[in-house]
Amino acid sequence: MDYIDEAEMQMMKSIENLEARLVTVRAGRASASMLNGITVEYYGSNSPINALANITVPEARQLFIKPFDKSAIKDIERAINEANIGITPTNNGEMVILTVPELTEETRRNYVKQVSEMGEQAKIALRNARQDANNLIKKDETLTEDEAKSLTEDVQELINKYNKIVDEKIKEKETELMSV
Repeated sequence: MDYIDEAEMQMMKSIENLEARLVTVRAGRASASMLNGITVEYYGSNSPINALANITVPEARQLFIKPFDKSAIKDIERAINEANIGITPTNNGEMVILTVPELTEETRRNYVKQVSEMGEQAKIALRNARQDANNLIKKDETLTEDEAKSLTEDVQELINKYNKIVDEKIKEKETELMSV
C-alpha cells in the first residue's frame, strides 16, 4: 500500500508545481503574485519585494507597491525593470505603480499555448510517477501476482484522477486568459 501513497505524493507535488507555474502567467489583471521571484538589492542583501513593501491591487489592472522605507523606491523600481515582466514601473515619490497593459488577442493565444505546454509537462511528471510506482511494484517479490495487478490498477486509477485535475486547471486558466 506504501507504493500508492508514494505515487500519490509525487502526483500531488506535480499538481502543486503546475499551480505555482500557472500563477505566473498573467491574464491581463494585476496580481501580487506577478512579483513572486523578484528580489531587490537592499542594504547589501537580496530581499523579496513583499518583504520590503505592502502590495495592493486597487483596480483590476493596477498594482501599488508601497515600501516600508521610502528610500527603497528606486531599488524596487530597478528590480522590476531588471526582472523584465513586461511592465514599466512608475513612482510618485510614495509608491511604485504598475499598470498592466491590456492583452491583445495574439498575446492571449500565446499564453494559452504556454499554459497547454505547462499542462503537458505536468502530465509527463504524472506518468513518471506512475512508472516509478509500477517499477517498484514489479520488483517487489513479496507481492503475489494478484496483489501486484491490483496495485498497478490502483496506480492507474490515481493517474486518471490527477490527469483530470490537470485538465480542469488548464481549462480554467485558458478560460481566464481568453475572457476579455
